[in-house]
Amino acid sequence: MRKVKRAAAFISAAVMAFSLAACSTQGGRDTAADTQAVQNEETSQAETSQTGEGEHQAAQEAGEESSAEGVNYADMTDTSIVAEPIVLTEEWDKVFPLSDEVNHRKVTFVNHFGITLAADLYEPKEYTGQLPAIAVCGPFGAVKEQSSGLYAQEMAKRGFLAIAFDPSFTGESGGHPRYFNSPDINVEDYQAAIDFLSTQENVDPERIGVIGICGWGGMALQTAALDTRIKATAAMTMYDMSRNTALGYFDSIDEEGRYEARVAYNNQRTEDYANGSYTLAGGLPEEAPEDAPQYVKDYVAYYKTDRGYHPRSVNSNNGWAATASGSLMNMRLFEYAPEIRSAVLLVHGEEAHSLMYSQSAYELLQGDNKELMIIPGANHTDLYDQMDIIPFDRLQSFFEEAFAGEA
Repeated sequence: MRKVKRAAAFISAAVMAFSLAACSTQGGRDTAADTQAVQNEETSQAETSQTGEGEHQAAQEAGEESSAEGVNYADMTDTSIVAEPIVLTEEWDKVFPLSDEVNHRKVTFVNHFGITLAADLYEPKEYTGQLPAIAVCGPFGAVKEQSSGLYAQEMAKRGFLAIAFDPSFTGESGGHPRYFNSPDINVEDYQAAIDFLSTQENVDPERIGVIGICGWGGMALQTAALDTRIKATAAMTMYDMSRNTALGYFDSIDEEGRYEARVAYNNQRTEDYANGSYTLAGGLPEEAPEDAPQYVKDYVAYYKTDRGYHPRSVNSNNGWAATASGSLMNMRLFEYAPEIRSAVLLVHGEEAHSLMYSQSAYELLQGDNKELMIIPGANHTDLYDQMDIIPFDRLQSFFEEAFAGEA
């Protein structure tokens, strides 16, 4: 029995290991001038990186001196919103082709924790007036160059301004140390995206929604319970990450298994602090073992192949930090989901191992503007990128209907 419990705890840890193997500017900016400024700044940074060894050493020594002096937070009273200058790639490095029906550019914005987030903005090639807008994120452990970007681009083709962003601590977004997550910070990431969208001149602030994929479907629902600016939420192939992390796949971990997972988690914290760095949990195998669960094979087929592999993706590479799961182990999402008044669409595959998460969430939701759409024959990862399976027509009509109700 103990072996079963330990195996279950290992599977739960694997959730975090390969992630569900289940803008000083104020606020965000999105103008041609700011884009050029970023490009100029990046060019300047690139040129600076080519300076001689002597200059580099002098700069390093100056930095060490400043660090030695320290920061006097006790006397600090500044509450301004300040973005750090982050480097964004200029090349098109998505796992999907750029459509000639959209305009695309990089943008940044800042969350309440002072972390600067990077996003890809997609809008219709031609439009007039203000647009409805959607913030997209996920899957959990993925980057904006994968599924979320695909969704954002497709929604832009259908008349929406859409942004796909990298969560804190991952991708091109800020946050140190890397490869951590927190449900509180991740909800704040979504809210920061809404802050950005709400203040853009070409966006109608009364027509803003969110799309969350996989674990970020759960984060989208959690955000909708807090942010009344969100008028519609679509959760695609949703995971309840808190439930999955604490209880494992199919709710298979018992109290003893959870205790053993906590012991391992805290032992790892002690070891990491003593070593001065955070251990990575390890990611998906390059090839799925023949006896692996089907959902693991499905994850490998997306994250580890040309279909979905990306060098900045946690899930495609070495996984989360081994101690990234703490917050999700110790709290539960959806406490106030029954109080969500805005429209919610849950979409899940009939054959997905994760279907129970959408079914349970649907039972929590109240009112007649909630919908559970089950796609016949679809598995979990089909809703990542399969254009003939993802119900984009329904997504479009769902948001249009919800936004019309707010007019």
